[in-house]
Amino acid sequence: MQYFFDDFSRFGQSTALIDDQGQEVTYAQLDAWVNQFKTKVEARQMAICLCQNTVGSPMGYMGFLRSRVVPLLLDRKIEEELLDNLLSVYKPAYLYYPADMAGRFEDFETVSEEYGYILGRAKNLVPITLDPELGLLLTTSGSTGSPKLVRQSYKNIQSNTESIIQYLEIDQSERAITTLPMNYTYGLSIVQTHLAAGAVLLMTSQSMGMKPFWDFFKNQQATSFGGVPFTYELLKRVRFFRMKLPSLRYMTQAGGKLSPELHKEFAEWAEAQGKKFIVMYGQTEATARMGYLPARYSIEKYGSMGFAIPGGRFEVIDANGELITEPEKAGELVYYGDNVTMGYAQQREDLALGDERGGCLHTGDVAKFDKDGFYYIVGRLKRFLKIFGNRVNLDEADRLVKTRFENVDCASTGKDDKMITYITEEGMIDEVRRFLAATTHLSETAFEVRYIPEIPKSEAGKVLYKDLPI
Repeated sequence: MQYFFDDFSRFGQSTALIDDQGQEVTYAQLDAWVNQFKTKVEARQMAICLCQNTVGSPMGYMGFLRSRVVPLLLDRKIEEELLDNLLSVYKPAYLYYPADMAGRFEDFETVSEEYGYILGRAKNLVPITLDPELGLLLTTSGSTGSPKLVRQSYKNIQSNTESIIQYLEIDQSERAITTLPMNYTYGLSIVQTHLAAGAVLLMTSQSMGMKPFWDFFKNQQATSFGGVPFTYELLKRVRFFRMKLPSLRYMTQAGGKLSPELHKEFAEWAEAQGKKFIVMYGQTEATARMGYLPARYSIEKYGSMGFAIPGGRFEVIDANGELITEPEKAGELVYYGDNVTMGYAQQREDLALGDERGGCLHTGDVAKFDKDGFYYIVGRLKRFLKIFGNRVNLDEADRLVKTRFENVDCASTGKDDKMITYITEEGMIDEVRRFLAATTHLSETAFEVRYIPEIPKSEAGKVLYKDLPI
């Protein structure tokens, strides 16, 4: 198979990367640099990359891919204790990290320093066996310090990249701005698809809630951005709908289910402005994307994540594993495609394992499809409680609270017969409890509402339920 990262020279002097630190790299420069990088590392070793949204970060990642070194991508802001744990468990041959972290890693000797990054080589290399198809390691959602990793093959990366380029119609005229960390599967998919298509990547770590982000966006005439549900909640608060963004062509959303109300609101704004709003669905275990809702259906089918990406296929199965064929009946969503990853690793020895999934992924999401074949995510298999014999969907409860109380952020957990909802407005505890009881038609005694100053969330904006103070 021909991989996109093996040749960037075909795009010549076109711009590949620009960051808000003033660094700019053409495709010809990127290709030459990656070839030079290849001479500095040994193939079929493992590396850890500490990622940030500057040009040096994706350059190093592409260098490892072309060199057939298997990188584990982590946020450069990862807690030191968590990083030390991963270094201890996996014993990588290489460490690629920002130059401002120089001096922190005594076990690695500096091989080179360019574009604000240092390539370090372990002073004591420990032999490793890697499956020949293994190309990339990512942390599972919400567990950036856990040794549990998702194993992605080169075929996974290539097939998903090609599919996304196809349905988003990405070409060399695109100028995508980074809004997510590149060690997060969604953020990484934006990096990969745009470099594979010869487009421009505009790299910034600035928050979308701050003026410098929008100054960079306008100065560089960004054409697209992606966001998780939290991103779009933030955009509404910063009065995004009043902004004048003539260069913007489309927006994408993934990383969790967007509330149908907010989906509709952004879809209607996009249509009125002559832009596109595209909701997508994915998991790290499927490399990145599994489903998408074309912009032309974004209002008619708001709340839906659409249908399977090119080359993929969905099924919905019941509790007995039987195929569900009638519309509007919920069950577990199962996905088939070349982008289904190889499986997990929880220790160094697992990196020698082959493909354990065979192109089939049981997503753990509860879904249904309508009479037109459009799929809707209803919740997670584990995000349900039985309350007085009634099945309560915690994700749906959170959505209803946030819709009813606009300035309240919330997260629900609990156990059977007792649901606990954390909210960020202390004065609304009684009101929220009454609302939940009325909405579910259950006794108020089943609901406990607690105040919390801030809902704990991952770098990608997903609620960290394990960090709630139960």
